[in-house]
Amino acid sequence: MRLIYLGDVVGRAGRDAVAERLPGLRAGLGADFVVVNAENAAGGFGCTGKIAAEILAAGADVVTLGDHAFDQRDMLQAIEKEPRVLRPLNIGRTAPGAGFRVFDAPRGRRVAVAVALGRVFMKQPYDDPFSALDAALKASPLGAGGVSAVIVEIHAEATSEKMAMGHWLDGRATLVVGAHTHVPTADAQVLAKGTGFQADAGMCGDYDSVIGMAKLEPLRRFVTGMPGERFEPAAGPATLCGVVVDADPATGAARRISPLRVGGRLAEALPPAP
Repeated sequence: MRLIYLGDVVGRAGRDAVAERLPGLRAGLGADFVVVNAENAAGGFGCTGKIAAEILAAGADVVTLGDHAFDQRDMLQAIEKEPRVLRPLNIGRTAPGAGFRVFDAPRGRRVAVAVALGRVFMKQPYDDPFSALDAALKASPLGAGGVSAVIVEIHAEATSEKMAMGHWLDGRATLVVGAHTHVPTADAQVLAKGTGFQADAGMCGDYDSVIGMAKLEPLRRFVTGMPGERFEPAAGPATLCGVVVDADPATGAARRISPLRVGGRLAEALPPAP
């Protein structure tokens, strides 16, 4: 069973790259299930119902959101109408939508997807992601009698917190993958009990930028310490960044995980995905 996860879609460049490349990527790799994070897809801040629908139409099975889940007020209503869009499960008890669901996949299989926010260095005091994910995964266990695969996105600043989550869920998830920092890490691995892990999948955006934003304003703020204009997403050719995981359909354990980079500035840094 082959799974694809794509990191944070940033701005129009990221959206256009997903629309252009995801259909062929999914077919070419023979993917059974695709998850795309889209929390920065609307001008770099949040996502709208229309944009989520476009990403789903391009070949995603699930669209995930992070700490910017409701930056666009449209999403407050859109997420209630579209069950394939997930916000973090620990963002708040009264938040609309859901942070964990089980979805149908080809050949009668089922895939559980969960999203949680980390707490280290984050601006808001979110609920404990470890206990939240523990409860969710106990409701839909991996393997015989449960689901065929479990994909967990840990949306967090701290690499240590994301790595800790990978080990906490080792053997209970097919994939634990970090998002939020927009830079792909070089630690893709299958953990001891069969969970694929990468601390950050990177972004789907223009890497001739400062984590997806046009360079001038971030540079001004770093150099002068003073804000100027609003951040705007970089508009050059985008790289799709994520991971590909091959899983045992009987147990849900990851057999192999490979970084995925397609198009844009980073595409030549890795060999083609398997």
